Amino acid sequence: MSNLTRLPLTELKGIGEETAKTFHELGISTIYDLLWNFPYRYEDYRMRDLSVVENGSRITVYGEVLTEPTVAFYGRKKSKLSFRLSADGQILKIDFFNQPYLKSKVTLGDAVTISGKWDKNRAQITASKFQSGQKSAEESLEGVYRLKGNMRNKTIQKHVKNALQLFGNDIPEIIPEELLDKYQLISRKDAVLKLHFPKSDEDLKQARRRMVYEEFLLFQLKMQYFRKIERERSGGIQIDYNVQELREYIEALPFPLTSAQKRVVNEICGDLKSHLHMNRLLQGDVGSGKTVVASIAMFAAAKSGFQSALMVPTEILAEQHADSLVALLAPFDITVGLLTSSVKGKKRRELLLLLENGEIDIIVGTHALIQDEVIYHRLGLVITDEQHRFGVSQRRVLREKGEYPDVLFMTATPIPRTLAITAFGEMDVSIIDELPAGRKKY
Repeated sequence: MSNLTRLPLTELKGIGEETAKTFHELGISTIYDLLWNFPYRYEDYRMRDLSVVENGSRITVYGEVLTEPTVAFYGRKKSKLSFRLSADGQILKIDFFNQPYLKSKVTLGDAVTISGKWDKNRAQITASKFQSGQKSAEESLEGVYRLKGNMRNKTIQKHVKNALQLFGNDIPEIIPEELLDKYQLISRKDAVLKLHFPKSDEDLKQARRRMVYEEFLLFQLKMQYFRKIERERSGGIQIDYNVQELREYIEALPFPLTSAQKRVVNEICGDLKSHLHMNRLLQGDVGSGKTVVASIAMFAAAKSGFQSALMVPTEILAEQHADSLVALLAPFDITVGLLTSSVKGKKRRELLLLLENGEIDIIVGTHALIQDEVIYHRLGLVITDEQHRFGVSQRRVLREKGEYPDVLFMTATPIPRTLAITAFGEMDVSIIDELPAGRKKY
């Protein structure tokens, strides 16, 4: 089997150095490049009933030449070739501009196919395509390619067809057969063929569906590979919390966890216990209980001797989170601090000293958490609420305050799971998809 990415275009008959140079200007240097240079649009040459075609539409008709063609010249190198055509029960006026050479090809009584712009009011077609006889069904949809210099669309079509005949069987299938069967996808070879030479709209639909699936599959595999490498390379820390203590904290909560909360708590706690670096996105509607889930993770970290940092976008939100966490965690001898730009002077210096000495287990704040003056004693867990409100560099600075701390991002922005996995492919995704009893969806 040939490696199409290494076969030069000159392997094809009719492509010499000059033609290869023109193709190269289009970014096409190999047989693979040529086959994967798909049309950017398609001309539709299928016959349609003229009585229902809208004025100004592009149409294709098949009929008999009723008059001898005449050519009128005007201006420099400008001309109009005209004749009458009987098609679809009507007599149509056909005009070709600046193509006088067609006169020798149009003969009275011949059956021809004409394509062009339809003027319904005048029963006239400003034509751009001429073909003796009738177009076959295989020619009804014609791909239109990007062109360069003297390159013509027909030239690219000819070389693509030649390449498919010679090397079509060398197009490798990269999707496992079980996935092709499961999602009813056509083969890669058939998809390439149908994108270049579709016989119907269904051909195009199935070919595009196959290629879109392949593109997303390859993207996901790359993201998962990068994620695996990153987790193994960064190492991470292992938060070996006491399971019984964690259960006692959960049981002491003022309300029972929902099934969804229990599921994501198990996912997060599994990450904390692991020696691999946690990088997880937690998504849930407002009121779904993300803060409680975060408090469980921070409890586990604190009881294992690690500090946690919760960064939020506004001071009001920081104060609300801090009050909630104090109410939940103070009975378990876990200290919570609040650091925002409003905390100044002596109070700020005392807070930063307590944080550096490890006397604060959990610090809640805004961008103030990432300033140079903020030094952590043993940062093990970083949580960012409404993570899309922070820049990449801001989130990175907070992570770098510790030695590979576990990271949890939280968002209330509704994200379908497939989109979340695509957009945040380097992260694991947890979704709280139910609200606690008595809570209404906003």
